[in-house]
Amino acid sequence: MDKQMEFVLRTIEERDVRFVRLWFTDVLGFLKSVAIAPAELEGAFNEGIGFDGSAIEGFARIQEADMVAHPDPSTFQLLPWRDQVQGTARMFCDIRLPDGSPSYADPRFVLKRALDKAADQGFTFYTHPEIEFFLLENTIVPGQPPTPVDSSGYFDHTPHGTSSDFRRRAITMLEQMGISVEFSHHEHAPGQQEIDLRYADALTMADNIMTFRVVIKEVAMAEGMRASFMPKPFTEHAGSGMHTHVSLFEGDSNAFYDASDEYHLSTTARQFIAGVLHHGAEISAVTNQWVNSYKRLAGGGEAPTHISWGRNNRSALVRVPMYKPSKSSSARVEIRSIDSAANPYLAYAVVLSAGLAGIQQQMELPEETAEDVWSMTERERRALGIGSLPRNLDEAVRIMEGSELVAETLGEHVFDYFLRNKRTEFESYRSQVTPWELNSLLPVL
Repeated sequence: MDKQMEFVLRTIEERDVRFVRLWFTDVLGFLKSVAIAPAELEGAFNEGIGFDGSAIEGFARIQEADMVAHPDPSTFQLLPWRDQVQGTARMFCDIRLPDGSPSYADPRFVLKRALDKAADQGFTFYTHPEIEFFLLENTIVPGQPPTPVDSSGYFDHTPHGTSSDFRRRAITMLEQMGISVEFSHHEHAPGQQEIDLRYADALTMADNIMTFRVVIKEVAMAEGMRASFMPKPFTEHAGSGMHTHVSLFEGDSNAFYDASDEYHLSTTARQFIAGVLHHGAEISAVTNQWVNSYKRLAGGGEAPTHISWGRNNRSALVRVPMYKPSKSSSARVEIRSIDSAANPYLAYAVVLSAGLAGIQQQMELPEETAEDVWSMTERERRALGIGSLPRNLDEAVRIMEGSELVAETLGEHVFDYFLRNKRTEFESYRSQVTPWELNSLLPVL
């Protein structure tokens, strides 16, 4: 038995842990959990825990239902909100088939496969997300807009305010679980918060994001509130994004940094950005997977609508931050399309694959867009060669259908299931009569 497994078993005994929750996600990014007794854990390490994959979204057809969850001991953490004497811990799992081979439907494996391709080229992929979400009153009336818990704005400081107290408690809990937080503040919209996680390798970060969502919802529930990662719950306010800073390292060296370049961007970084721009429309159905995601991408609110890059241009799909231009370790690019409700394993996998394709094919980076893309006319954008991101989920799915890059990154099973599920979602959405139609058309037609 390796040292990590021994550490987990010893900690469980020393801390009198009575339940161990094994976590994994379905294809859509919803967290799944099964609790086992500590006595079963050694067997779970050796043989895994079997479950019916056909009951999990996107995992298996009924005739190939058997799946096995293998806990990853490196992800062991105590759950601090279960603060009773007899505690609860969690571990993320790798999903395998009964013969021991990786499951083609496991989003964590999709990201691992993409990271392995990067490693084959000598790269480690790091991410640093800025996660936005809303704190809402707990009373939800069907068909009615939710109520934010405050009316504060960007960077507002409210001593002993609901939101600041919430962020303090949530960050304390995240730190207790080994998830480092870099910044936190109130965002533009009433009730909207942002918490930025300190950079880590993409697999660790995807695990951290899934844990983050659980922590935020648990703390909100304990405080009599509701936390939502819905991309755009309010028509009149900006939506919630997950702007993600990304970088490639070669050992301890940042492959995105070049001191001699005017932007301090290496050829590798330029080609990576070019790849993300080239495949930006193809990967949108994954980075923005819900019908509601495209309400956030409808313009304004610092959410991109078109495919461009810039330095201090917050309307761009890809931004090159200039906070510490002479510090090599901080050279990075910011992907601004991803929303807070994306499946982080799949979203980071397709972004990485798009960037690596740019490097492999030595793609040329187009001219920087310094102007506000939102304020341009369509003719001006066309003249500059600036294409559009998909305007709705249906358009995103149609573009993704023809993408060899996304199909190869996700694998045939996840690719087919994802497309099928999203087509169904859009058709259900398309058939609904909305309040806008009733308010605007019913009185006059």
